[in-house]
Amino acid sequence: MVTKLALLGAGRIGKVHARAIAEDRRAKLVAVADAFPEAAKAIAEASGAAVKTIDEIEADKDIDAVIICTPTNTHADLIERFARAGKAIFCEKPIDLDVERARACLETVRKVGGKVMLGFNRRFDPHFQAVRKEIDKGTIGKVEMVTIISRDPGPPPAEYIKVSGGIFRDMTIHDFDMARFLLGEEIDTVMASASVLVDPKIGELGDYDSASLILTTKSGRQAIISNSRRASYGYDQRIEAHGSLGAVSAENQRPVSIEVATKDGYTRPPLHDFFMTRYTAAYAAEISAFIDGLEQGTPLSPSAEDGLIALALADAAIKAVEQKTAVKVVY
Repeated sequence: MVTKLALLGAGRIGKVHARAIAEDRRAKLVAVADAFPEAAKAIAEASGAAVKTIDEIEADKDIDAVIICTPTNTHADLIERFARAGKAIFCEKPIDLDVERARACLETVRKVGGKVMLGFNRRFDPHFQAVRKEIDKGTIGKVEMVTIISRDPGPPPAEYIKVSGGIFRDMTIHDFDMARFLLGEEIDTVMASASVLVDPKIGELGDYDSASLILTTKSGRQAIISNSRRASYGYDQRIEAHGSLGAVSAENQRPVSIEVATKDGYTRPPLHDFFMTRYTAAYAAEISAFIDGLEQGTPLSPSAEDGLIALALADAAIKAVEQKTAVKVVY
């Protein structure tokens, strides 16, 4: 049986998911919808899909599931709409920028028995998964501290900053999910410090471009997160889990993993330039996991609840910066 999928949103991330679907023989992209017809047409022609409206996709009984890659302010409405239509849903994070709206959305999903998976793709990165496997095997004992470094090569355009929801809801939200993924315990309190060190325009828009956070669980386990909108040396993505018996880490990845040694010393190629190339394998793996869940009838993960928790952590971080104190997370 082939799972028939529809893509809502034909922008940059929509193209990534369309490629991932094309690589999975168990799935077929049959419809594409976008506010810009030419964007939808480009993906449709490359994949053999049809360009359809959202109304047409909702009414099409042959479509099993939808991949939501539309702007954030449409996510909650579309999740509710397609959950009611009985279609499984994969949605890019976040569910919404407002935690109360996200809670209401999840309540609707629960009432109608909807199936939703959230796009926290970093859980599917093979290097980060390898770290988690060592934790699960007990190699490093009980996890005590997690360190996450996540720095973008450069800041996004001002127009994006205006609608992003801020650095904690847009960027750190991935790291909140990764902290939970590695700690294996829910976060109780958040401490955060944030500044504008990269671009004054970001500050003028009410956001930050540099942040440091300490997340603490009830048992005292900690996760330390370092974020910056500027890394002159490339896309900086590193994690480490420290435990009672040792530590395990995943270092930065490069398009080509070589090292050159000459009389001038040792050199290596530059890092990936951004998430589109760094997390190619992760994007493919998460779509594969989505198909697995639909075929096997197993719970979809990361779940919509995981998305709500990450959003609650972002809200706590914002309050921690404003209040200059540790903030208890309200789930």
